[in-house]
Amino acid sequence: MDNAARVRQRILALFLPLTAVLYIGAEGLTPKGLDQVVQTRATAFKVLPIAAKHPAQLYLAGSLALLALGALAVSYAAIAALVRDRGSAVATVAALIGGIGAFCGALVNVLVYPSLAAVATAHLSQDAAARFLVTAFNSGFGHAFLYAYFTGIFAAPVLMGFALWRSRSVPRWLAVLFVVGLEAAQQVQSKGIVVVLAYTLLFAVAMVLLAARIWQAAARPAAQTNNTVQTPLAAASPDPATTPLQTGPASRPENREPAQGTQ
Repeated sequence: MDNAARVRQRILALFLPLTAVLYIGAEGLTPKGLDQVVQTRATAFKVLPIAAKHPAQLYLAGSLALLALGALAVSYAAIAALVRDRGSAVATVAALIGGIGAFCGALVNVLVYPSLAAVATAHLSQDAAARFLVTAFNSGFGHAFLYAYFTGIFAAPVLMGFALWRSRSVPRWLAVLFVVGLEAAQQVQSKGIVVVLAYTLLFAVAMVLLAARIWQAAARPAAQTNNTVQTPLAAASPDPATTPLQTGPASRPENREPAQGTQ
């Protein structure tokens, strides 16, 4: 592995703990009760007053959530690079599903955070604001990306954990910790920083340990593939460039003894 590849792999490793930090920050800053899909008018009337009181906090939490999902997509690719031989195909599929799911989740979170904050602070009646939110979430756009997001949430961690388990590239307990931690972190609700930390602690530990594995893999020296082995023929044949020239009398044809023939 050359220096450029080593640097790239270490940069990818940094995305794993960064993802955990962004996840914790996004959920910890989200006002209680606002990280939900608004599909009914009753839910809309419930979240709009809360969003109107904390628009700046909602924008900040939404920004962290979008960054967390982007970092998660990169993290899937970084973890897949750990898997060799057995499980490599499954790891590739998991990274693809996880990346698509994270992208779709980012689009869904645009509705959950920035759109909610914008509607709540606009000079609209609550009825009009509620009607807008319900229409946006129940549209074909909203449903398509929401279903893809949920598929990625549940399928990608399980597939990646299976690939890590099968390849034995990391301890099997770490593969289980990754699956359990990520699934729990993706189900956390904004109920205070204590609850958020309780749900995301295992996820953060798993991401730090996996990042350390990726970092260590980048530090391994490249395999020695250019060792030359001298063949027996090459060993037996003298090199004309290194064979000393004989200049004494014995080297002259007239001074050599004739070969004795048969009597």
